[in-house]
Amino acid sequence: MKRIVLTGGGTAGHVMPNLALIPELQRLGWEIHYIGSRDGIEKELLSGTGLPYYAIATGKLRRYLSLKNFTDPFRVLGGLYQSFRLLKKIRPRLVFAKGGFVSVPVVIAAWLNKIPVILHESDITPGLANRICLPFASLVCVSFPETLKYLPPGKTVLTGNPIRKFLLSGSRAEGLALCGFAPDRPVLLVIGGSLGAARINSLIRAILPHLIKDFQVIHVCGRGRLDPALEKTGGYRQFEFIGPELPHILAAADLCVSRAGANFLFELLALKKPALLIPLPKTASRGDQILNARSFAAQGFSMVLPEEEATEESLLERIHQLYRNRQEFVERMENYAAKDGLTEVVKLITAKAQTRVTRGPW
Repeated sequence: MKRIVLTGGGTAGHVMPNLALIPELQRLGWEIHYIGSRDGIEKELLSGTGLPYYAIATGKLRRYLSLKNFTDPFRVLGGLYQSFRLLKKIRPRLVFAKGGFVSVPVVIAAWLNKIPVILHESDITPGLANRICLPFASLVCVSFPETLKYLPPGKTVLTGNPIRKFLLSGSRAEGLALCGFAPDRPVLLVIGGSLGAARINSLIRAILPHLIKDFQVIHVCGRGRLDPALEKTGGYRQFEFIGPELPHILAAADLCVSRAGANFLFELLALKKPALLIPLPKTASRGDQILNARSFAAQGFSMVLPEEEATEESLLERIHQLYRNRQEFVERMENYAAKDGLTEVVKLITAKAQTRVTRGPW
């Protein structure tokens, strides 16, 4: 039996490409194991897959003063020991790492066990975890062509981003029915990421009386962020989180307001959905979403509204502008020669699983 270990976590963005790979790898006869953290979102997201899940100790390098900066290195060492023992037991042909700090001890342990490692970087600039893992990896897959200049040319491949195939099978009629919406009015989907976005939520709710004059609004606002006062608002439906219904919700949407996480951007591209992107500001991130959004805007797939410039007036104006010009965005997305990230990554996994690590990282 061909065995593979997938790892990655901390945020949904470090798990979704793995979820996209799982059905295709299973179809090809792979036995899949997952190594993640004890409390990360990856454990919840993997719970419905039936895969063996192994939780290890994890830590992270913070860019600010924290007592955990002194204790987390010991957690990482503990996770490295656990990963080494697990990989000895599982004996996979390959480790595929999506990023997040849970992947660091797993990747190093794979190298120590002479197991090939493939990394995947969704954002334009590599995250810190992937930069740490880079010397121990055989290959790095990237989603954006701009990323190639940041990584060694000999081990970097532009594959695109693996997309969950089930997202492409949605029914607009079912999505409208789920929300109780009419088929003859445009639908705006607002989604702030896996945890929601407080700033986007407050702006959307402030302009909601104006929005529902022209749009039916689906608002994914995050766990614990529903507004009970809006439950009976006509033309508006709010969700904490959307699970299996997501393909139908996306099929129903004519345009989208969202953050600029790379995975969701490539899903919107695959579905040909024009979007107004409000990326996480640098005060709340390393700036990767800002670069992602700029890339999509430069290619004519999306519009961008920096959070620092987002007001009720500017948001309402940009949404109407996006809708007026939506067909131009759709045509550019239809003409984009996108790589099939899922197929490309699976091909590399199949090829690299035949090799073993024989050299040191430096």
